[in-house]
Parts: sequence; C-alpha cells; structure tokens
Amino acid sequence: MNLEKLKESMYQLVVETSTNLPKDVRRAIQKAKHRENEGTRAAMSLATITNNIQMADENVSPICQDTGLPTFKVKTPVGVNQLEIKEAIYDAIVRATKDGKLRPNSVDSLTGENSRDNLGAGTPVIKFEQWEKDYVDVRLILKGGGCENKNIQYSLPCELEGLGRAGRDLDGIRKCIMHSVYQAQGQGCSAGFIGVGIGGDRSSGYDLAKAQLFRSNDDVNPNESLRQLEEYVMEHANELGIGTMGFGGETTLLGCKVGVMNRIPASFFVSVAYNCWAFRRLGVSVNPESGDIQEWFYQDGDLITFKEENEAEKQTAAASESNVVTLQAPITEEQIRELKVGDVVRINGMMYTGRDAIHKYLSDNDAPIDLNGQIIYHCGPVMLKDEEGTWHVKAAGPTTSIREEPYQGDIMKRFGIRAVIGKGGMGPKTLAALKDHGGVYLNAIGGAAQYYADCIKSVEGVDLMQFGIPEAMWHLKVEGFTAVVTMDSHGNSLHEEVDKSSLEKLSKFKDRVFN
Repeated sequence: MNLEKLKESMYQLVVETSTNLPKDVRRAIQKAKHRENEGTRAAMSLATITNNIQMADENVSPICQDTGLPTFKVKTPVGVNQLEIKEAIYDAIVRATKDGKLRPNSVDSLTGENSRDNLGAGTPVIKFEQWEKDYVDVRLILKGGGCENKNIQYSLPCELEGLGRAGRDLDGIRKCIMHSVYQAQGQGCSAGFIGVGIGGDRSSGYDLAKAQLFRSNDDVNPNESLRQLEEYVMEHANELGIGTMGFGGETTLLGCKVGVMNRIPASFFVSVAYNCWAFRRLGVSVNPESGDIQEWFYQDGDLITFKEENEAEKQTAAASESNVVTLQAPITEEQIRELKVGDVVRINGMMYTGRDAIHKYLSDNDAPIDLNGQIIYHCGPVMLKDEEGTWHVKAAGPTTSIREEPYQGDIMKRFGIRAVIGKGGMGPKTLAALKDHGGVYLNAIGGAAQYYADCIKSVEGVDLMQFGIPEAMWHLKVEGFTAVVTMDSHGNSLHEEVDKSSLEKLSKFKDRVFN
C-alpha cells in the first residue's frame, strides 16, 4: 500500500468527519426542525444548530469544539498491513490537530497533562477486524464528552425511576432504553441519537452499543423484534417533552439503533451509548494497493445545506430584537435580579473561559484577573496561533456544566462572578448560590461551535496555559453572544421543571408492551 496516499486519505476522513455532518444526520435534524413549533426555545435552538452546520460547511471548521475520543473501526482484507494503517491514522490525527480541525483532547489520567497532539496511551481508539472483501473499510466517530458522560448501563432486573421493575425480557429492555433517554435530559446536547447493546459483559456491551452508532440512521433492523423495539422508542421517546437542549419541545430523540449478543446466565446488561445532535460519523472504502479513497459512506441522497431556511430565519429573528436583553460586562447585581427564566440574553464585551481545571484551581487560589461582575464561559475552544503570534478561535461551543457543580456557587461568591454560561444546567447547590449571591445561569446551544466562534471578535489574553488549550482561561471579547436564562436569581430552574415534567410523562410507559 502507498503509505503517503493512505495518510492523505486518513487526513481527509478526519477533516470531513469533524466539519461535514453526514447526510443521514442532516435529514433527521431537518425533520425535527419542521416538527417544532415556531417561536419556542426549541425552535430557536434548532435554528442555531442548522446555522452552525452551514457555517461549518462554509468554513471547513469543526462542527463542535469537542473532539472527544476519536474512535476508528477498520476492516481489512487478509494480508493488508494493519501497522501501516495505524501509522497513517496517527499521522492524520496529529496533522488535523495542528491544522485546527481537532482540539487537543488527550490528557494523561494521572498528571492531567495534555499531549497537545491527540496521541497518548489509548488515544485514538483503533479497532481492527479482518474480512473477506477486497477493500479496506475505515469508519470514524468523534463522540464528545458531554454525550459520552450520558452513556448508561443497566443490569437486569432493576428498579427504574418512573417505570418500576424492569425484568430480563424485551419489555425490561424497552424500559431501560426509555429511561436512558430521560436521564440524559439536555446534558448530552439533545436532540440526540442512541446506540443500544443487549447482552455481553460490561465492556463488550458498551462496545456493541457504540457499534450501533456506526449504522446508518435510515437503515432497518433485520431482527424483527429489534425493529419493533427501535420503532417504539422513536415514536414514544419524543413524548417525554425534553426537547432540544432540554428546553422542552417536540423532539428529544433523532435516532435509535439496537444490537444484541449472547450473555452468560448470571448477567443481563443493557448498555446505551448516547450521541449528541452533532453526530460526527463518517467512513470510507480505501483501495488496499493505492491507499486512495474509493467511496464515502453515509452520504447517500441529496445534501441538505439549510442555507435558504437559515436566511429566512435570520430575517424573522431581526424582527424580534425587542425581546432580547443586552448585557455588557461588568454586570451589576441589579441587572441580574431583573432577569428571569426564559429570557433571551445577548452579551457584548468580555467573558472568560473556565472548565474543570480552572474551577479546581480557583477553589484553592486567587484568580489571575479581576472577575467581579464578569462572566465565566464553560468552554474549551479550538485555538490556532498565526505567524504573528495572535490567537484565533476556530470553534467555541459550550461544555456540559454539571461537572462544575461542586465548585460553581462558591467560586461565584468568592470572586463576584455574576453570570455563568454553559449547557445542560446545574444542580441545587449552584441554584441556591445564584439566589443568595445574585447570579444567573445562561444556557448556550451545545455543539454550535461555529456559531459562537463567529461571536468572538478577538482574544484579549490567556492565563493558566499550563492546563493546556482546552482548560486554559481565555479572555474573549464578544459581540452578539446569545444564550437563554435557564436558572435565575429567584430560585427558578427550567432544568428542574423539564426533569420533573418528563419524569411524569415517563411513568406513562410503565405498563407492559412487549410479551
């Protein structure tokens, strides 16, 4: 095999997967968008999502800033050198990271040090399989941490909140899948997709679940029982009312694929791999001699660009500017107290990124800058430095906020922070602090990395670079940065409301369906 050609082919696969949402996923998003009611928070979220997809197409930039853990599934004919394929994949990953198509995302689990090139022990994941066909099949998924953290595994029999007992049968499996959608809420950037693995052990069950995400969203399960199960879940999961970003709405789930394998008598696992709407999964067939790409997978049918409907929605949005509250940092407590859940906020001025490492650091150390009245953005951006040494933001969507729950309220009070931006909401400790201190939580649209990068006009500085690019504190000057108030200073939380209402709706599905 021509190794240089193969390296180029793998680089193309990585770049396309990061920047070009597959056609089957676009069809699912368009269907959801047409189902949603106009003027709702869910409709606004879907409009932002489709705008982001278009921008990623035009800029050839990451759809989402979270590279996740790149996972390759490779099938090779007998006699093909798998070591060369691995070398080509490593080369492509390093090159794509350097070019700003991937965020440096590989972190030493003991030291916390970022490798800065996405290589390291166990990263990327490459799984090889031999087959009798005469071409190399390479598939890649970039599954971000927000949705990865909403994966869940059940051991049957079990008791499920809202659904009661789930037994070791098809109906028990159904309950587990419905519960998996409920528990994800908006933290996995809903509306999402799920892959389900029935059977196996704990590790093979998760492998089987993730393998289902490599199926086309449009395929039909050849197993009749699983086909019926998939159709049931797709019909009824959207009745939970969780909606896009967990804001409530008509669409919570965009796809469900289920696989089954044998198990041992003592164990019965149902494993669920959750994936966000930014379902970055592509594949190619490669000529085993030349290393050239012969065919792209998941790209059947017409390309939906969303361009025309995005233009129409921009005009509609411009006409409703009076409903938007503009904030300029530093923000006063009086301004914060005037905001309430459901308000749409547009931010101009400065904000400062802060993820896991920053929150832990601020819990034990002084802040590198004055944060009084300022905004913390839960974001790990993709950054590139030009020849003059100036940093540029290539992708900058929000990360899942709940990870910062142990720190957030205390840090806001200690440093006088007035607003936090993230996705998926936070818990009771933060909600109590917002009420006591006079703070607000703003939910940005998860996965919309290009949309928010466009709002960032300049990088004014950076602190704590020892934590690596995603975890550093970036000083960002923004204009027109839009988010929704989902937790206010009066003790109200949209996330609590949606969780409670969706649990009530989940309980409607506790009666037996499959015998």
